[in-house]
Amino acid sequence: MIGFERRDGTMFCEGASLAEAAARFGTPLYAYSRAALLDAYAEYDRAFAGVPHRVCYGLKANSAAALLRLLAEAGAGAEVVSGGELLAALRAGFPAERVVFSGVGKSEAEIALAVERDIAQLNAESEDEVGRIAAATRARGRIARVALRVNPDIDPGSHPYISTGLRENKFGVDIALAADMLRRARRLAGIEIVGLQCHIGSQVADLAALEESARGLANLSRELLDEGFSLRTIDIGGGLAVDYEGQRGPLPSDLAARVMPHLRGLPLTVLVEPGRSLVARAGVLVTKVLYLKENRGRRFVIVDAGMNDLLRPALYGAYHRIEPVTSLGRPLRRVDVVGPVCETADFLARERELPSVEVGELLVVRDAGAYGFSMASSYNLRPRPAEILVEGTTPRLIRRRETFDDLVRSEASE
Repeated sequence: MIGFERRDGTMFCEGASLAEAAARFGTPLYAYSRAALLDAYAEYDRAFAGVPHRVCYGLKANSAAALLRLLAEAGAGAEVVSGGELLAALRAGFPAERVVFSGVGKSEAEIALAVERDIAQLNAESEDEVGRIAAATRARGRIARVALRVNPDIDPGSHPYISTGLRENKFGVDIALAADMLRRARRLAGIEIVGLQCHIGSQVADLAALEESARGLANLSRELLDEGFSLRTIDIGGGLAVDYEGQRGPLPSDLAARVMPHLRGLPLTVLVEPGRSLVARAGVLVTKVLYLKENRGRRFVIVDAGMNDLLRPALYGAYHRIEPVTSLGRPLRRVDVVGPVCETADFLARERELPSVEVGELLVVRDAGAYGFSMASSYNLRPRPAEILVEGTTPRLIRRRETFDDLVRSEASE
């Protein structure tokens, strides 16, 4: 696998030893592979080469500026869901014409920012939002390009917290009502209706669900084109699953094979919005064993990374492979890997068979590049970890470890 491998029993990120990186930069530590990130992007780009397309990276998965710059330079677009992400994308070098803005609750300030920066399109999620966009453009003498996010009521088969395409979810407009809504919207001054968008959820392994979503989008697009709508894009969203147990999982080429038959022949640019599947396997979290403890037969490995550093296990019960950074050939023990945060939910793994470890040893949490640092917090006043990017043999600090002064800097003095 590109990015991470063992050499003489020690885990490397490209040509850099994670043990040496941890000694230099400290722990907890996020480490990313440049090669793995760019390889994942190229895989998507190749998969959709048969149609006009743009791969728009979902910043919410990981918004580290150094990673954004790599993707912008590679030709990717950006999919953002907040004003902060929009500014981060532009700052990292994504041209405004390659940025799309999604999100169910855009504020008036965020809409104004998108209009002023003249981004590629705003993916509106309600008729009220379309009206607010039109008002913002008229006030500024501008025209905004608007796509409508539709909700197809499709079960993605993933965790309920990351399902976004069911009727009970807050996202998008009922696909059955979308055409009538767009007929009204096209009469508004200051906007152009340029496309449709759908995103049914994250961590979707059911390609049939993604195909059904794309088919519905394509059928509605044809209906609107026949009515004279000047559509330019069809945005099939993202959400392709990552197999956190290290198996093959669905590939971009598998997704393309299912959806392309429905998209070919449309005079539209296909937008795809991967996030997790671009960055998850490009990153790991390195943590140090602080204590070993046993309570009535339950063994605990207490490490210096907690739920504030990697929230996914506590929030979703998510699985991440965990291994010693050095040497795997030791007896296995069933343990809970837990952090120092004052919450029972503060765990990285429960009832996991791991090689016996010692205090002071390093562990690596695999496939942590997505929704790791981006969901990190300073809960318990714990500074967020450092991040490094490895290119070849060279690890480079891309975000220094936070300090206490960083955490209190925004507080008002008395």
